Amino acid sequence: RLATMGYQVASRDIEKVYATDQYSLMAIAGAAGPAIEMARLLGIQFEHHEKIEGEPLELEGKANTLASLIKQNLPAAMQGLAVVPLFAGYDRRRRTGRVWKYEITGGRYEELEFDSVGSGSIFAKESLKKSFQTAAGREDAIRMAIQALTDAADEDRGTGGVDLERGIYPRVKLVSDGGIEDVGDEEIAQVHQGVLASRRRPGA
Repeated sequence: RLATMGYQVASRDIEKVYATDQYSLMAIAGAAGPAIEMARLLGIQFEHHEKIEGEPLELEGKANTLASLIKQNLPAAMQGLAVVPLFAGYDRRRRTGRVWKYEITGGRYEELEFDSVGSGSIFAKESLKKSFQTAAGREDAIRMAIQALTDAADEDRGTGGVDLERGIYPRVKLVSDGGIEDVGDEEIAQVHQGVLASRRRPGA
């Protein structure tokens, strides 16, 4: 939820994960303004395609659409306004979740298990390497995400993590064959407390 402007805090509660339709999500990193606008345009393009064609795009097609938008943003990226998102969704044909990462030129690369973007991404990925479970259930998936974000926030000043003082919690969204679910702050707070408790030194 944290957005920075150089070494200053620009916002503590920005949205960084957007539902682009019922079965897909876009997580943003980079220049916030262009990234948020790109997420909005992506959702509009998906909706337009479904109205014209009478059926939604395949998930692979959705990932390609985002790649085209990123490529169109290249001139702005060369001026420092890069958008580097993650795209994830539930593939109803394959009956599985899928995730893609992108580069500023529009190149897209599917990851088989997980990925992260942003200034703290290297720390989040190291955390996920240790905790990731292929057949994780709902609760385990939430715990892995909060644990990775907590690790990243501990090492990277640009990663917000959980702001207990202000009661600001990360946005966690789950996508499955039932669509997208927003996880509530109360549940996220409980998971976060569990993560902290598991790391607390005896007697501390």
